[in-house]
Amino acid sequence: MGATPSRYDDLSKNIYLERFCGKKSILPNDPFWDTFLSYNLRPPVTRNDQIELDSRLDSSCQHLLANNLTTGNFGSLIQVTVMYASNLLEPVENQKIISAWQTYNALFAVRCILKYLIETVGEEEMIKHIEAPQIPVSTQPNSSYRLEDLFEALVDVITDVPLCEFTYVVHLEAINCLLVLLSVQLFSQTAAEYSCIYRIAMHSLSSEHAPAMVCTLLHNFVQQEHAPPGLLTQQPGGSIVFSIAAGLWNVITMGMGSGLKTVQVTSNGTSEEEERKRDTETPLASQSLLLLLVLTNHCTAIRNPYRNALFTFVDMREEYSTMQAKSAFRFNLNKLYNTICKIPNTDEVILLLYMLLHRNSSVKQDIMRRPDIQLLVTPILQILYHAPNNTSHHIYMSLIILLILSEDETFNKRIHEIMLKGVTWYTERSISKISLGGLLILVVIRTIQYNMFKMRDKYLHTNCLAALANMSAQFTSLHPYVSQRLLSLFETLAKKHARLETKIRTQSSVSSDSTTVTVNGTTTNTDLIQDLTILEEVLRMVLEIINSCLTHRLAHNPNLIYTLLYKKDIFQPFRTHSAFQDIVQNIDSVINFFSYKLEQKDQSQLGVSQVLTTIQQGTSEWPRDRLRKFPELKFKYVEEEQPEEFFIPYVWSVVCQSALLHWSAENIKLFSPHSGEQTTIIVC
Repeated sequence: MGATPSRYDDLSKNIYLERFCGKKSILPNDPFWDTFLSYNLRPPVTRNDQIELDSRLDSSCQHLLANNLTTGNFGSLIQVTVMYASNLLEPVENQKIISAWQTYNALFAVRCILKYLIETVGEEEMIKHIEAPQIPVSTQPNSSYRLEDLFEALVDVITDVPLCEFTYVVHLEAINCLLVLLSVQLFSQTAAEYSCIYRIAMHSLSSEHAPAMVCTLLHNFVQQEHAPPGLLTQQPGGSIVFSIAAGLWNVITMGMGSGLKTVQVTSNGTSEEEERKRDTETPLASQSLLLLLVLTNHCTAIRNPYRNALFTFVDMREEYSTMQAKSAFRFNLNKLYNTICKIPNTDEVILLLYMLLHRNSSVKQDIMRRPDIQLLVTPILQILYHAPNNTSHHIYMSLIILLILSEDETFNKRIHEIMLKGVTWYTERSISKISLGGLLILVVIRTIQYNMFKMRDKYLHTNCLAALANMSAQFTSLHPYVSQRLLSLFETLAKKHARLETKIRTQSSVSSDSTTVTVNGTTTNTDLIQDLTILEEVLRMVLEIINSCLTHRLAHNPNLIYTLLYKKDIFQPFRTHSAFQDIVQNIDSVINFFSYKLEQKDQSQLGVSQVLTTIQQGTSEWPRDRLRKFPELKFKYVEEEQPEEFFIPYVWSVVCQSALLHWSAENIKLFSPHSGEQTTIIVC
């Protein structure tokens, strides 16, 4: 640091850094700061970079920790940072580039120290170091004004400083600085409501800017602006070069008497390179989305102005109305939709989509009206199809989004009208043409089967079946393969049911005490009976889905009827079973009716096409009142009363995957063994 280029291995010998961390106080108006913050240090762009930088700074930070409560130098740095940031807001054009450089360096230094303090001593001690008074102590007020000033300055930079080539990196660093501040939640086992930092975020003057903050972060995400040329440049051989708007460095350093050099670091393999590429091609967009998720998923039990702004903004094209008077701001929903559909469907994108669909009625209505809904749904289906390559949370939230969409009848109708060609990623079978609805059914069925053998998650089963149930009354022109897979699902479950019943009967004959007997010292009859009960609930639901389709859309699904006739024997064990008898009678009525129609034909002339023709003719003669009426299948997604138990660990796990930020896992307390379990999402 100082007026010369700095490398990581030079930091321990830097005289300016030594003085800053030393035992002498440096007042905010000391000329030292201009020299100290005139450096060109390549910040970390991968986790390994961050680990290396942390190790190089460790000794200096230890000295600062030992001396700062007396010197207050960190507090002075924060005051200088706030001053630099305020300079960016002034309309003096010829000072903007230098102000941007100084502000960036100051923010980066603050971020490094905040991160060390949060990881090492925690929030309470960190605040003491921020507010540590200058000498003499009696001249300093006993308050947390520096922390509040810093938070407000960061918000002002993000919302009020125009984004251009040389302020891009300042915006990015302000966002990263806020993420580091808010990361106190990672190292705490108490709710965010009790955190001083979160109280400042939610209740101070900064919260008045929440709508502008949310709007700006969304705008950054939608724009997907690439980093300026030279900011993060991939060089031949996999090396990375960093400079702040490289072409502008000549302007910044002209006449300063120091030649700036670029610092190269070689990437450590393909996985890190992919990680870096995702987050550093459009880093401002990536980090803006992460900050938005953090701000809106904490303090949900109290007034959260960021959350309220995210849930109430409306489309900028809508006319003003009394209802919209409560909206936080207006936004281009068309651009938002196109961005969500265009970029990779990551955990953070799926979380944003979930929040908007679940809680923002304007966004939900806009999406439901979209004629190109396949652009949104198909990537979600790909996530589910490639379930082994994705996290259980990502799979889970993707299903929740499908469930929310399936609550809308217009959606359920439209997906069968949209035809897809060349779905190359679906490799179970080559399908030249299929409706979006048919593809959705195939993928959800496959997810059920995957869960059955791999994850064994009851909630996943429930949500898969709930989505199919909501759509079942609108199933239209089901593809032959879709019909086969639906019946094959029931057949697989039926075989499992038969094996389980046999096992229970066998074990019951071993001992009269069926509640305590064990086989091979592992499974009790009680456990098996519970498994059987759950399995029968799933079987019943599959039968209800088939019955719903037959009741409402029989004439539009000849391929399903054909498959029922071909697979009619799979229902035999359930025709006299008390749990299934009533609904199997409906299915048998359809099978018997069309079987009779086929028996009237010359059997030697019956091929597939003739059978389908007979079925299509028979549908016009089918008596509509022949089937017993069952309650319409309607499921609605709801959150549990304390959704933070699921979402906060999930959001922070996503933030911790960012290539631009890294925290030491040693002292993290948020990810306890039960944190983030999938218990907060339910269906009723």
